[in-house]
Amino acid sequence: MKTPKQIQPLVHDGLVDEVIQQLMSGKEATVYKVRCGTKIRCAKVYKEVNKRGFKQAVLYQEGRKVRNSRRARAIEKGSKYGRDQQEDAWQNTEVDALYKLANAGVRVPKPYGCFDGVLLMELITDEDGNVAPRLNDISMSTEQALEDHGVVIKYIVMMLCAGIIHGDLSQFNVLVDEYGPVIIDLPQAVDAAGNNSAQSMLMRDVNNMTAYYAQYAPELSATQYGKEIWALYEKGKLLPEIKLTGKFAETTKSIDIEPVLLEIQAAFLAEQERQERMNSIDEPEQD
Repeated sequence: MKTPKQIQPLVHDGLVDEVIQQLMSGKEATVYKVRCGTKIRCAKVYKEVNKRGFKQAVLYQEGRKVRNSRRARAIEKGSKYGRDQQEDAWQNTEVDALYKLANAGVRVPKPYGCFDGVLLMELITDEDGNVAPRLNDISMSTEQALEDHGVVIKYIVMMLCAGIIHGDLSQFNVLVDEYGPVIIDLPQAVDAAGNNSAQSMLMRDVNNMTAYYAQYAPELSATQYGKEIWALYEKGKLLPEIKLTGKFAETTKSIDIEPVLLEIQAAFLAEQERQERMNSIDEPEQD
């Protein structure tokens, strides 16, 4: 097929020898199957920010650190240079996350680098060498659903222990090869410690995956893995190898607000007395 213009510089530099076919086009990128020497890989071409369909990008970028102070200032000011740097940071987030998660033991495509908006990475294939299907495109037994759900929940835990929340995890962002689930699509990965929406994003990721697998294993609908994971994380007790139960006891203990009300009343009375003293000082003396 004709080489897309974004991949042409990689062909010129000898990083890509041939574009074989387009695999998919999503909200933030188009993915191609390419040949690099004797290896078959995939090239993810990020769409320009004005053509990208990913909503609320700013929400995901909260808490991301920019090491270069000049870049940070430019991004804050919103200059053209700043916008370019912000876009570069958006793309490199996926590369950084892939390396970090692979080192943490999470199954993700192996990255080979990001070059001018094109991410080269491992092509995930099935046992016959064909492109691995998305989770959404396969069916499974109850036993398989329970097993794979357990694997995905474990990956979510390992990601959180590495300081990362996927932020957009669903059956469309998981591939399935002969060894099981593989997590993909991470340009919106969230800094768990620095993003105020981290908890809600983690809960959404867990609930999305649980709801999907529950189609094949209805008993999963009664689990509370998201709440259990976050509670352990907040207490500093979440570990990659932790055994989860899927159960979570909601706090039902009533809160005694009387001491708080008494403190508020005391502060109000003290302020009243202060105002009265100030008024008496300001009043002129009578002859």
